[in-house]
Amino acid sequence: MQNTSLPAPIVIVRGAGDISTGTIHRLHRAGFPVLALESERPSAIRRRVSFSEAVYDGAATVEGVTAVRIDGADAIGATLARGEVPLLVDPAGESIRLLRPAAVVDAILAKRNLGTAMGMASLTVALGPGFIAGRDVHYVIETMRGHDLGRIIAAGSAAPNTGVPGMIGGYGIERVIHAPAAGVFRMLRDIGSVVEAGEAVGCIVTPEGEIPVPAKIAGLLRGVLRDGYSVTKGFKLADVDPRLDQLKNCDTISDKARCIAGSVLELVSAQANREMRPY
Repeated sequence: MQNTSLPAPIVIVRGAGDISTGTIHRLHRAGFPVLALESERPSAIRRRVSFSEAVYDGAATVEGVTAVRIDGADAIGATLARGEVPLLVDPAGESIRLLRPAAVVDAILAKRNLGTAMGMASLTVALGPGFIAGRDVHYVIETMRGHDLGRIIAAGSAAPNTGVPGMIGGYGIERVIHAPAAGVFRMLRDIGSVVEAGEAVGCIVTPEGEIPVPAKIAGLLRGVLRDGYSVTKGFKLADVDPRLDQLKNCDTISDKARCIAGSVLELVSAQANREMRPY
């Protein structure tokens, strides 16, 4: 039986980083009640456009939509009534069984399935590789940049993860900065800063001392990990955009996230229309 404290069957989105925030934002603006689920220590790089920051700060606003951290499912209805997106710390997705949502979207982007199953809802969607449409979920959305970005896959998988970020301004792998060692990340430059090649955007604090983390190219610091985050070697720390005239991009949902969100909205809307038909 559907939880009667909710205004309508909800859509649950697992994950609230920058790509999944695009989906949450689009569904919310389209009028669907959305609940976001997150981990206890989100590691979003593009923090200014990630609802996951609400885990730390209590609330996060992206392009006019605010997500609010709630302590339990009983606060979902009131949060939705205020026009806000409720966000619950529930990495295992335990609330899905209790709430019986109309749809579940796995937007964790872990490149592997962390527990999402087709039986969780009448519509289940997964973003990116790690899932097989028709077995794990009903549909998979392609997340790799290129001709197929946003393609809805009804049978099979998304393209495998290459580990190479998309090209921007002629740069790909050079844009991304990873941890040279395990330790605690200390941020020296924040999102929106202009950095030079070789300039330290932060450092890793280890028992042996501090290890500088330099930018590989000059550009705009579009994303950087939250200060004080404990990392392992190779952990993604920051993203540099070589286009210095794109400061607004630090605070707006990306074209990639919007494209993927449109495909999810298409599926959720189609499912809602089918369930509304009297025949």
